Amino acid sequence: MSTSPPRPRLGISACLLGANVRYDGGHKASRLCLEDLARHFDFVPLCPEVAIGLGVPRPTLRLVGEAARPRAVDSRDATLDHSAALRRHGAEQAGQLDELGGFIFMQKSPSCGLHRVKLYPDDGQPPLAIARGLFAEAFCAARPELPVEEEGRLHDPRLRENFVTRVYAHLDWLALCRAGLTHKAILDFHSRYKYQLLAHHPRLYAELGRHLADIGRHPAEHFGPLYYRTFSQALGHCASRGSHSNVLQHLAGYLKRALAADDRAELQRLIEQYRHGDVPLVEPLALLKHHFRRHPHPYIARQAYLQPHPESLGLRNAI
Repeated sequence: MSTSPPRPRLGISACLLGANVRYDGGHKASRLCLEDLARHFDFVPLCPEVAIGLGVPRPTLRLVGEAARPRAVDSRDATLDHSAALRRHGAEQAGQLDELGGFIFMQKSPSCGLHRVKLYPDDGQPPLAIARGLFAEAFCAARPELPVEEEGRLHDPRLRENFVTRVYAHLDWLALCRAGLTHKAILDFHSRYKYQLLAHHPRLYAELGRHLADIGRHPAEHFGPLYYRTFSQALGHCASRGSHSNVLQHLAGYLKRALAADDRAELQRLIEQYRHGDVPLVEPLALLKHHFRRHPHPYIARQAYLQPHPESLGLRNAI
């Protein structure tokens, strides 16, 4: 009896799944997570504030002090400082949850926010939206290559597609590491992600190529993490219509001798329509895939760019 492969796992702020763990006893259930993403991912819910022993309901936390080292204190009694506990819990969870494909955090939270969390200066000046929640800060510091995003930002189609692309690439890399890093495995991985990297960050793609030229001078177990650090930095940069169009043109080049003139013209026209924002990415890609099914190319068939995430997610229909 065959079993289906395990579904990818994502860490997530528990309130986004409807858990009543917020300071007011409520939740922030996310339809995007509970309906759209839940069809493809299993979630590992975490609420750091409850995990460190704070009750429900509870006084709100606020970040205070210096931007370089904010503190999370009770909004009613600033002598109750929970900074060390939140940072410790973040580091502990990062160490234990090493199989995650990514993490979705609750925005604006003094424990979980990734961007623009309010910081209240000690001198009584108005708050500045410049900080990161302390649990998220510690978690990300311990796992800098893990794909992370705030739930609110995932409502932007480009950011959502980028996050899910990074998740599946990260899971691919983890599988490679479990199988045992070798020079050949790293080179094969890079080859499969050539056009994905080129779409996201051409400069870092070129930089990775220069590093790989010297791969034989370094043990694979040392070279691999350094390679992947730059790889994840590259994929963290959202691909633009211009860079996608450049990749589409590269892929079309593999078909120029196989296609009739009218087919080539149709493909070029669709790529230009995409470049100018008239059609979504899925349209020129669908035509390219159609032609590659009729005229297979073994190198292109291996490219992650053609299908970096399940087609049923429909993520390229909106970008």
